[in-house]
Amino acid sequence: MSEHSPRRPADGGAADDSERLAALGYRQELRRSLGVLGNIAMGFAVVSPVVGLYAVAQVGMSIDGGAWVWALPICLLGQALVVCVYSELASQWPLAGGAYQWTRRLANPSFAWMSGWLWQFAVMFANTTVAYLASPWVFALFGATPTPAQLVLVSAVFTMLCALVNAYGINLLRWFVSLGIAAEAIASVLVGVSLLLFFRKHGFSLLTDTLGAPAAAHTGGLMAFLAVIAVGGWAFIGFDACVSTAEETKDAGRQVPRAMWYALLSVGTVVILNAVAVALAHPNPADVVSGRDLDPVTTAVTSSFGDWSAKPFVVVVLVSFTACLMASQGGAARGLYSLARDGVFPFSARVRRVNKHQAPIGGLVAATVISCAALPLGLKSTAMGSLITFGSAATFLPFFLLTLAALIARVRGTWRPAGAVSYGRAGTVLNALAVLWTGLEVLNICWPRAILAPPGAPWYQVWAALLGVGTVSLAGLGYLLLRRPQDLMRETNAASTEEPAPAPA
Repeated sequence: MSEHSPRRPADGGAADDSERLAALGYRQELRRSLGVLGNIAMGFAVVSPVVGLYAVAQVGMSIDGGAWVWALPICLLGQALVVCVYSELASQWPLAGGAYQWTRRLANPSFAWMSGWLWQFAVMFANTTVAYLASPWVFALFGATPTPAQLVLVSAVFTMLCALVNAYGINLLRWFVSLGIAAEAIASVLVGVSLLLFFRKHGFSLLTDTLGAPAAAHTGGLMAFLAVIAVGGWAFIGFDACVSTAEETKDAGRQVPRAMWYALLSVGTVVILNAVAVALAHPNPADVVSGRDLDPVTTAVTSSFGDWSAKPFVVVVLVSFTACLMASQGGAARGLYSLARDGVFPFSARVRRVNKHQAPIGGLVAATVISCAALPLGLKSTAMGSLITFGSAATFLPFFLLTLAALIARVRGTWRPAGAVSYGRAGTVLNALAVLWTGLEVLNICWPRAILAPPGAPWYQVWAALLGVGTVSLAGLGYLLLRRPQDLMRETNAASTEEPAPAPA
């Protein structure tokens, strides 16, 4: 069956998927057993309404009061533009390691390799952050107060336990992730609706009240809102985990785009619902603005439901973080596997290995080692804050590079969407808007702001996004110049016959 057929049979089987993968130049090595629900689960777990809300709620409210919630629909709309582009690409080239695999078919090899390199390290360091942010909840479950060293140790153990589950293949991973998101989804929706219906302490006018936060931070209202948008984008960035498991998803060309939309929109709805609910149910939002309350989500829940809810809530949060880390770690491993099987990543022969469970064990080990290597930064909390800022910037930069490559290829006529999903002429407009959104968000996140750093934070945290992206980019450029992986990519592109009109190198 031609890869460029505009529609594929709805009942396409594993043989069709394997043939399509072969047409793209690869053989089936991973276990293709996910349906659309399993693929949605991966995206939902990584986007994670609980993890996303915890990452942005306190910062958003402290910067812009109750009005911060309006940044979330803007970020959701912007990310929906990115998913439009991703859907067309995923339906035509349903491959693990989407950022790298797609860009090398749209642009020159050097540009494509850097896109894949940046995305890969963004995901691996995001895993570091998720593991570190999860560790305090382990101690909260037992009412203990950890030292920084204990937090780092528990984070490392947490990361390795999740890696162990990943090592047993996609079926066990799917089971754990599905269980986790079921608990998370039910708890998130029930908590959010209950807070709004039964425990609301403020009128809806709070959602337009900055509570004096911009003035307290010595900044204007517009600048404060832009800072919240910079932070809010973090809550909607995990949908590309659906792409990471494309080679393990049945009828991937049709189901992966659907899964991305379901994951983004369902999580986006829950995040916005709970952000509004937390703001309106919080007993004293001014405490968040002043810095007296550093955990507004827990405060809103426990003050509404009572102290008995504290332990069950901790369990829900831990389950959410666990599902998020497992799915994201699996995505990082598959991205490394995708780069390594082309021989364009350091130690490719080892990193590309697949074990007897058809799991990318080489990529999993490498991703776990790199994520754990960054954990000692948690011994100094301001350094971990820098990692969070860098992770957000490094994630949006590949979004921008990929959507830009797709737009240039459209305009040049070297790429016309030929998969199950195509938006026709509207696709070019949507693509251009996606480039505009991601480009502005990269600038917005990288702009050095003291307002996003803790009081008295060192200068390197204020400049963390630029420093982090710059460091990873320089390391990538060094490898590009010394090892020249782009030459291997040119040979692969020249030998490939799956495209009717290859983009010029």
